[in-house]
Amino acid sequence: MGMHEGRVALVTGAASGIGRASALIFAREGARVAVVDLNEAGAKQTVASIEAAGGEAFALRTDVTDEAAVVEMIAATVVRFGRLDAAMNNAGITSAHFKFHEMPRDEWERMIAVNLTSVFLCMKHEITQMLTQDVLGAGRGAICNTSSGAGVVPAPGQPHYTAAKHGVLGIMKNAASEYADDLIRCNSVLPGITDTAMLEDSFTRNGPEYRALLERTVPGGVLGKPEEVGETAVWLCSDRASRVNGQGVVVDGGGVLR
Repeated sequence: MGMHEGRVALVTGAASGIGRASALIFAREGARVAVVDLNEAGAKQTVASIEAAGGEAFALRTDVTDEAAVVEMIAATVVRFGRLDAAMNNAGITSAHFKFHEMPRDEWERMIAVNLTSVFLCMKHEITQMLTQDVLGAGRGAICNTSSGAGVVPAPGQPHYTAAKHGVLGIMKNAASEYADDLIRCNSVLPGITDTAMLEDSFTRNGPEYRALLERTVPGGVLGKPEEVGETAVWLCSDRASRVNGQGVVVDGGGVLR
């Protein structure tokens, strides 16, 4: 029996990378999955992979920076599957490399909107739904946000990304503390340098020197795999992690040691 048998999971940014891997693992562990992304075609590909393996899922095209759209996303999931037991708020972006004093305000605000404000909006409405639910197993629901190693150490040339990912950990701690008595847990995964399309885009934007700089920080010189992060996130949302709350789990092979 899987860790999420008979439960419902929602994953944002699930058209590719860590989000897709996590959605597939949730399904493997028995969850019915809402697969959310702005990239509808990619989300449908994730759903097709889940269904091909015998799972159940549906795709939602959602702009998670739009609060009304987030409300609709949660409502659609509950209409389709009846409740929401696990949520992975994973949608995010990267951008060009800037010196701190040269950071354009519009780049700052775009990064904060997508990588931090969207997480707040998703958490707000996921928790609202979970509070209405009966306890199932060890709780009413569990949330896992995707932060980053940049949530605890600075990412070179990325002050806006660093700020957003630190912020994800801050709001996670607030929610974990506030809703523990309601049996709703909130944790985060902090991926290191992981082999995803977003990483390749970052390398393209910032050039070979940036790539070399980041690769020097990877233990053993081996990039992480999306599935390695997904396994941790899915476990954090399960009853097997019922005593884990308010924690940021670094998944990077030991590159960031706190």
